[in-house]
Amino acid sequence: MKKRFLCMALAVITVFNGCSLKNSSFQRSDVELVIEENVTDTKVEEPIVVQEVQPVVKEIVISAIGDCTLGTDDNFGYERSFTNVLDDNSRDFSYFFSGVFDILSKDDLTIANLETTFTDATVRKEKQFNFKGDLDYTNILSSGSVEAVNLANNHTYDFLEEGFVDTKNALDNANIPYFGYDDYKILDVDGIKIGLAGLSGWDETSAKDNTLKAIDYFKNENTDLIIMTYHWGIEKEYEQNSTQENIAKFAIDSGADLVIGHHPHVLQGVELYNGKYIVYSLGNFVFGGNKNPKDKDTMIFQEIFHFEDGVLTDSRIEIIPCSLSGEKNSNDYRQVVLDGDDKDAVLKKIMTYSNF
Repeated sequence: MKKRFLCMALAVITVFNGCSLKNSSFQRSDVELVIEENVTDTKVEEPIVVQEVQPVVKEIVISAIGDCTLGTDDNFGYERSFTNVLDDNSRDFSYFFSGVFDILSKDDLTIANLETTFTDATVRKEKQFNFKGDLDYTNILSSGSVEAVNLANNHTYDFLEEGFVDTKNALDNANIPYFGYDDYKILDVDGIKIGLAGLSGWDETSAKDNTLKAIDYFKNENTDLIIMTYHWGIEKEYEQNSTQENIAKFAIDSGADLVIGHHPHVLQGVELYNGKYIVYSLGNFVFGGNKNPKDKDTMIFQEIFHFEDGVLTDSRIEIIPCSLSGEKNSNDYRQVVLDGDDKDAVLKKIMTYSNF
């Protein structure tokens, strides 16, 4: 704002002659005109540069593998059994996952179906096969980079409640998270909250009820990613049935981000439904339940989830065909990653019943 001050000083020379004004006019020099300006400098503001805030981007790699029977049935006999092979390898627990360790160790989370018990119990449930391993067989999981296991299957009660409790205690002591039935698990993986639930999937009505219960729990806990696993289907059937399909799609419609299945002991199809993936059966993986399975095809299913500011925005998958044994005519209980024609054959088998 500008201010002006005008000061005028008039110097008038008056000559008194008969009390009259001799010169009534005045020259410019007779007036001193002083103009003072007080000006505040106006600064030119620099333009404000608004920097675009970049979202926090995270990619979480999750691997899913099938039935892991880490042990055997005592009725199978010792020769060529899971226990025999472990002893032959000087009880090196890392042996069993050594063929795929490079893959599993590079992901953020590996999930397996633990189809056995870790127990010293001797009272068996009345059934055809009863699987168990020693308490320290948890070292097979930790040395193999398996970070979480499902217990909702038809073998975790092979040695009744005692065997089930022993298994959970062994996993707790090994710091291996587990989930199944009413035990839900939420894991923090690089700041992303992942919910894991395992359920039986043979009865559609009860499976749907239990699915809603689990998903509601995860939603109330503000979980970022929900993975539902189901033990379901018919053994040795390569094509998923309508019950599996109905439960899986119901789970996704209810809020699940990935559905994983097991029990048939063989690979089944993969489906993309409403932008989410369903893996109907992962088959066997480290399988001490058979000394020489007829079908040794298996896979590692990987999904890479893309998050921006904690919100799931996209994902992509990778199917890694494997064999559960490095030997063609027996089970050495150590997987190998397939390539060439063998890889193509497994992919073709999966795609036969897939839709993605």
